[in-house]
Amino acid sequence: MNYFSSDFKLGILGGGQLGKMLLYNTRKFDIYTTVLDASNEAPCKIACNKFHLGDLLDYDAVYNFGKQVDVLTFEIENVNVDALEALEREGVKVYPASKTLRTIQNKAKQKLFYTDNNLPTASFVRFAYTSEITEAIKNGGLDLPFVWKSAQFGYDGKGVKIVRSFTDLEGLPNVECIAEKLIPFKNELAVTVARNPSGDISVYPVVEMEFHPEANQVEYVICPARIDDSIAQKAKNVALKVSQAFKHVGLLAVEMFLTQDDEILINEVAPRPHNSGHQTIEASYTSQFEQHLRAILNLPLGNPDNKVAGVMVNLVGAENHTGKVKYENIETIMKLEGVTPHIYGKKETRPFRKMGHVTIVDENIDKAREKAELVKNSIKVISE
Repeated sequence: MNYFSSDFKLGILGGGQLGKMLLYNTRKFDIYTTVLDASNEAPCKIACNKFHLGDLLDYDAVYNFGKQVDVLTFEIENVNVDALEALEREGVKVYPASKTLRTIQNKAKQKLFYTDNNLPTASFVRFAYTSEITEAIKNGGLDLPFVWKSAQFGYDGKGVKIVRSFTDLEGLPNVECIAEKLIPFKNELAVTVARNPSGDISVYPVVEMEFHPEANQVEYVICPARIDDSIAQKAKNVALKVSQAFKHVGLLAVEMFLTQDDEILINEVAPRPHNSGHQTIEASYTSQFEQHLRAILNLPLGNPDNKVAGVMVNLVGAENHTGKVKYENIETIMKLEGVTPHIYGKKETRPFRKMGHVTIVDENIDKAREKAELVKNSIKVISE
């Protein structure tokens, strides 16, 4: 099929920043792209060929949108999977497939998938409702501390809480959830695997992630990870096994814990471009967004290797600031060599909302990390 400057139509479910960065590449290749999102101010709106307003969880909205495209992909997992299944039956190519998404959407199903496929992950207990946890602790079926995770609709640190005492359970939504063993890990790592329908596979270098202690959001992504080569290879091997088990098409970002004993445990996965791969735009030969596009269109996969070391800093809304956004000191960081800001186009800020990111590249990863600290301390995302 001729994708370039043709009648081919690519559909994207979700109009957020991931879709916007994917559109950098559809525009580069002149691929006609249409987007569905529930917000009339979605970042994708300015960059796609056609924008549709609609609820991603509404069957009719997703189905009717999908009938107008040749290939359908998504930049967020919270979409109506029943509609995707119907579209697949009618010949629309959906990548990653609805079967993959249905498993990944639900953290309990996702964890069971790992155990069923002999993939290493932290031990867990599944609950139909949060209210069942108290009785499980009293009866000895569950030990404190543990990590409570909502089975569905959790993202960016939401739907996750460390439970160290009964009082930590107060206020949690009474929903399907898992209680996962709290792992005393050394590092949080991630590996992104690309796979096309022909079965070609490409693996990005291992990245190291540093998290904000309160918001549970990634603050820094460091690539390559500052770990031994043997550990990096072990992480890649686990990611490849996960990819093989899912048989996904597109990107699969595999988040992992590196334990004190240098074992690799899978935390969770994302079947799309991911926050842990943003630095690839500047630091890699082929960005994760171009690679996702190559994969879902069954094109030759690009080179995932680093051209240079890279660190990504997330730009999130400052605490106590809600309203029209203002980026303070952005000119200051743009004076620094190797620094590139990406502003997502969200007009309103609120505490810890992802508003952009900054990539810092350098031949030396430690120098890049030092400069990232300077960037983090300089730029502020506030309200006017």
